[in-house]
Amino acid sequence: MNYFELFGLDIQFDIDLAKLSTLYQTLQKKVHPDRFAHGSSQEQMLAVKKSTLINDAYQTLKKPLKRAQYLLELRGVNMPSEQSSFGDVSFLMHQMELREMLDEVKHADDVDAAVSEASKVFDSEFQQLFNQLQTQLADNTAESNSLACDNLRKLKFYQKLHVDLDKLEELLLDD
Repeated sequence: MNYFELFGLDIQFDIDLAKLSTLYQTLQKKVHPDRFAHGSSQEQMLAVKKSTLINDAYQTLKKPLKRAQYLLELRGVNMPSEQSSFGDVSFLMHQMELREMLDEVKHADDVDAAVSEASKVFDSEFQQLFNQLQTQLADNTAESNSLACDNLRKLKFYQKLHVDLDKLEELLLDD
């Protein structure tokens, strides 16, 4: 049983997160290990396994990039490792520019303004790619799934950039 089926959801990228949360709470109440505290050790072990499965499924489906990756894996798309290189040379060049922008924040006269500007750029570009990813996943063809896979890897790069920006902002503003 896949994670979508576990929650009784259609196997698609767009899901109702409020419904997912409600279903999660309902499922967890049914299998929570505390309900089996007086059961046999086998019942307790089974409850722990089911609870863990439900937690893993929920954590995957509630986060858009994890959900996209899971959906692509269900579709049999071969996900390249994070370390494998991109064939998109222009994106690689743009990555370097964005890293330079991040580096320039360290030396900016107005750190708040530099952080804000970098954040706007990262958010805007992330959102454009995210919109493309949604369309590609909805199309669900071999070509669109392959493109979605590439965009997912790019989105993970932007996610990491944002984490790095947050860390940098914290470091610079603590001084």
